[in-house]
Amino acid sequence: MFSLQGKTALITGAGSGIGKAIAELFAQQGAQVIVADLNASAAEEMVKTIQSGSGRALALPVNVAEQATFKSAVDGIIAKVGRIDVLVNSAGISHIGKLDTTSESDFDRIVQVNIKGVYNAMHCLIGHMKEQGGGVILNVASVAATLGLSDRFAYSMSKGAVVSMTLSVAKDYIKDNIRCNCISPARVHTAFVDGFLAKNYPGQEKEMFEKLSKTQPIGRMGKPSEIASLALYLCSDEAAFVTGSDYPIDGGFVRLNT
Repeated sequence: MFSLQGKTALITGAGSGIGKAIAELFAQQGAQVIVADLNASAAEEMVKTIQSGSGRALALPVNVAEQATFKSAVDGIIAKVGRIDVLVNSAGISHIGKLDTTSESDFDRIVQVNIKGVYNAMHCLIGHMKEQGGGVILNVASVAATLGLSDRFAYSMSKGAVVSMTLSVAKDYIKDNIRCNCISPARVHTAFVDGFLAKNYPGQEKEMFEKLSKTQPIGRMGKPSEIASLALYLCSDEAAFVTGSDYPIDGGFVRLNT
């Protein structure tokens, strides 16, 4: 079960964090993985990691916010590998701030990556998926899309847009045999979290980590590998009856905190 043998998956933001965990697991399950990331060295390193485990991978250094360059890169990859069966939109950035503390430049930066980046990837691949007879799209949203989180105005807005885009794409392309879902993690322990704590709470990292962990009723942050496991199910043939859904993976954050 949950084999991706014979399939090719393009994963944005696959050089680090949740995207990296998804890329590793998909490769283990037999997929040829296209590691798309703005950081070229991180993408190449991820490819080496996958190949060292006898997996198949190609690096795709690209900025998801730039449609023309993204399309050119994707077209080149498709010419090389033949088809893209699975698209996972994991690339994203965070922002701390309320409405009155969010500058126009910060707002635009979030829109460019978290909203336009997801749009660009889907826009560039939807035609290929229609031509090849189907495909699977999975977008990484957040619990912030449906809950009011303090100091997350722009980030929450962008993830709400990801959920809405997911539902629209699922509706519009269901007859083209294209499934589209999204997952909404709560806090996940990645290098980003460690960097955020070191920058904003120097000397208090351990204390703040425990505080943030306990906001999840389950008492801890999620692991990237746990998010990857849900992504694997939703992108596998075992989930062939699943489309147009947003799956919280949050240690009880949404239902048990309200």
